[in-house]
Amino acid sequence: MAVDTDLSDLNRETARIRWRELQTHFAAGRLVLVARELDLLQAAQACARDDSAQVAAWMHNGQLGPVSDDQARQWQAEDAQFWALVIKPWVLIQPVAEDS
Repeated sequence: MAVDTDLSDLNRETARIRWRELQTHFAAGRLVLVARELDLLQAAQACARDDSAQVAAWMHNGQLGPVSDDQARQWQAEDAQFWALVIKPWVLIQPVAEDS
């Protein structure tokens, strides 16, 4: 079922979080990595609205998708930091830019 979600509402739901706090979501298969070149809020909005064509295009281009085991190991070692946003049942994450 599609949800009408405003970008300003999504922005208020966004938070910085460290990898150690995301590990249980990774283990449950609920993490979705959003590429740095995409706008996290727009990606979340497309997911919330069930815009399957846009989501499929991003997935096809490697801009949206599951977190790999190798990425998880690297982020564990670094305790990397992310922007995160919950669009049930998913948790969308995007690495924090080094200059942020």
